[in-house]
Amino acid sequence: MSYLKLQQVALGYGNAKTAVQGLDLEVARGELISLLGPSGCGKTTTMRAIAGLIELRGGSIMLDSRDISRLPPNKRDIGLVFQSYALFPHLNVFDNVAFGLRLRKVPAGELRQRVEQVIAAVGLAGFESRLPAQMSGGQQQRVALARAIVIEPKLLLLDEPLSNLDAKLRVQMRAELRRIQRELGITMLYVTHDQDEALAMSDRIVVMNGGKIEQLDTPEQLFNAPRTRFVANFMGFENLFDYRDGQLHGSAGRLPLAMLPPGTACAAWRVPQVPVGRGPYKGRVLSRGFLGETVEYLLDTPLGQVRGMAPAALATAREGEDVAFDLPAGEALLLDA
Repeated sequence: MSYLKLQQVALGYGNAKTAVQGLDLEVARGELISLLGPSGCGKTTTMRAIAGLIELRGGSIMLDSRDISRLPPNKRDIGLVFQSYALFPHLNVFDNVAFGLRLRKVPAGELRQRVEQVIAAVGLAGFESRLPAQMSGGQQQRVALARAIVIEPKLLLLDEPLSNLDAKLRVQMRAELRRIQRELGITMLYVTHDQDEALAMSDRIVVMNGGKIEQLDTPEQLFNAPRTRFVANFMGFENLFDYRDGQLHGSAGRLPLAMLPPGTACAAWRVPQVPVGRGPYKGRVLSRGFLGETVEYLLDTPLGQVRGMAPAALATAREGEDVAFDLPAGEALLLDA
């Protein structure tokens, strides 16, 4: 039985057209689900509706067998962590974390025990007396997380919580979030536009586009076997071309490719799957980017623009020069009509 269930949810703002239409989603207890997609796809709108910050235009939301569709936010038993940490600058770590418990009039002894436990769980034991201004961005984000989970919500919603952190700290924090989620068994809905975050953390991923779900799958399945052109392109298959009559068709023209299975309507390759410097095709180098062990190329080809890669030691082609490349049929992602 699903723990969180969205059924035919429709959402919008004011008199604007519907931003989310007919959305169905079921989340199991203790599961971490990521809502992934580009800006404007409806992921944050969906999260805000679950939190009670947006009224439904249609459909229903069930949480732990209770209909919360029309309940005010403070009656839904949901924790929220936003992109901005929203900590009280004049309160120390202990008092920031204890704020929600004090509103609920939790007895002092129980309050102290729960606050100390959750501060330790997020790795901030010993920081209780510090003010937010005395802490790094990653530490402040942990305080925001502790404040959300100390009230023991039935569901924790996180909206782009790591986007303000630098790249190295984001990697560390997503590992910490996943550890905490597993240890505490929290049901979590995580909104992000970052594919790496979603792949690294999630039990399942919802890819949204235009207010609808394009694909709901495990990270492995989504990465290796996207089912639509949108999902394929979003998951890194940047070289995506129509296929018919034994030829690839791009924006500029055509190139022959060994006959693919019947029913193939589209073939796609990630950048590392397109070798530059060898192969049966020719393109002109528009740009090259040194990435350490490899060089990434943008090529102007008879198909249009193609992105490929070469080992740095062999990447001799410069901008404006012609270079060979390949689109290996055996490595292509194949999509039917």
